[in-house]
Amino acid sequence: MQLKINNRFSAELSADVNETNITRQVLNASFSYVTPRIPSNPKLIHATKEVAQMIGITEDEITSVAFLDLFSGKKTLPNSRSYAMNYAGHQFGNWAGQLGDGRAIVLGEVKYNNQNWMLQLKGAGSTPYSRRADGLAVLRSSIREHLCSEAMHYLGVPTTRSLSLISTGDEVLRDMMYDGNADYEKGAVVCRVAPTFIRFGNFELFSAQNDLENLKKLADFTIKYYYPEITTDGVEKYIQFFHKVANKTREMIIHWQRVGFVHGVMNTDNMSILGLTIDYGPYGWLEDYNPDWTPNTTDREHRRYRFGNQGDVALWNLFQLANALYPLIEIAVPLENVLNDFQTKYTKDYIQMMRDKLGLKIVSKEDIKLIEELENVLILSETDMTIFFRELSRVKKAHTPGCGIAIIDDAFYKPEEIKKNILEDWEKWFKKYIKRLKRESTSDEDRKLKMDAVNPKYVLRNYMAQMAIDTANKDDFSIIKELHELLKKPYQEQPNSEKWYAKRPDWAREKIGCSMLSCSS
Repeated sequence: MQLKINNRFSAELSADVNETNITRQVLNASFSYVTPRIPSNPKLIHATKEVAQMIGITEDEITSVAFLDLFSGKKTLPNSRSYAMNYAGHQFGNWAGQLGDGRAIVLGEVKYNNQNWMLQLKGAGSTPYSRRADGLAVLRSSIREHLCSEAMHYLGVPTTRSLSLISTGDEVLRDMMYDGNADYEKGAVVCRVAPTFIRFGNFELFSAQNDLENLKKLADFTIKYYYPEITTDGVEKYIQFFHKVANKTREMIIHWQRVGFVHGVMNTDNMSILGLTIDYGPYGWLEDYNPDWTPNTTDREHRRYRFGNQGDVALWNLFQLANALYPLIEIAVPLENVLNDFQTKYTKDYIQMMRDKLGLKIVSKEDIKLIEELENVLILSETDMTIFFRELSRVKKAHTPGCGIAIIDDAFYKPEEIKKNILEDWEKWFKKYIKRLKRESTSDEDRKLKMDAVNPKYVLRNYMAQMAIDTANKDDFSIIKELHELLKKPYQEQPNSEKWYAKRPDWAREKIGCSMLSCSS
């Protein structure tokens, strides 16, 4: 297995001069060299052949000892040194100071087909940024990250990828619900792949430390390799950089809202500078449409990271990035303009995204009210978001409101509640919607094709991931493989997989891992 090493981050940015692997504050450094922990008995559970091919690994090499050794952390890349990245961040709206890769270790960067990829192991041991943690990860959270990274990619959502899922043979002590009931769980390592894992927090770190030299070096490095289209110099270069990051972030969040994804922990250290979905912890998909839902137990009280607030949090996080970049610019107005532009464009993009989900091609002012009224009726009784929008494409211009309600009836968790005032409100909405469809020149058939291309049939519901986890804990990895294949075609009809096109079952309503999750990994 020959990978072409092309380490840019560690070659061009400042290294920690202290190479001892003890928890500490690290100054004037973008990263610290560290060696992964050697697992006792690594075994390959699953690998993504498409990601392997993307970085130059053949399908045959996936089953090799060299692959297992490298991506379990047993060995490191030849002619490369592994390291943990240094960054800071705001967590749940509060400044947390230095954070860094507490359970992630970068093996290095490889180049293939003129593209550079950073390979990062999650769960491979402690680093100087682990604080009081062990740097390890459990099988439970590793399965969720491995499956979700790839599911998001095929949904068309900007994301990091997952190459492999490997059990370590070691047990890891975790208090899953932070309630004092710690227990041992199976350990695992995931290899995450992205052009870079640079976050908002990398910039916040140097700005907070008043390390302007490394702040500038990091910004110039990021622009050079990830935003090469920026060719201006001086202050304007950093303004354009911020604008592009804001645009990519906005596009990512719109995709989240489109498919009903809730990240669960949108701290600034979990925000990619490339607008990629990163750090799959206590994420979840909306089952019933509920703008106030968060999958994170830590966020249960204030619900800062709830579904309906993700756009506002992204803006808040960008404000923190603007503060971090300010020392390079020293003019507030252009940064404020970018933030105002984000807010304006986000609203516009959200409305257009909803038009696409509703199959509305012609732009009409009345669509805003139609969308608002839909969001209001969706919460009158538990209504499955994924099933509702997928079935909505079967509504035809010739249908009556009653036909429309009958078509989406399977989306209701409590169909017996759809009566009296609730039924009346749904009839009013469908009457307006069907009337609106009649103004469209697109045929019912063509509209259905377009709607089905943006409204997925299959998403990684929490109960599905939990089923994969439960069987994997019994050394049965068949559901992992089945879901991995299913989620490669989320917009397509898959007649042999209809069992996965279903509302959350009753047993999963309150089950740990299906309703809400902790950050425990």
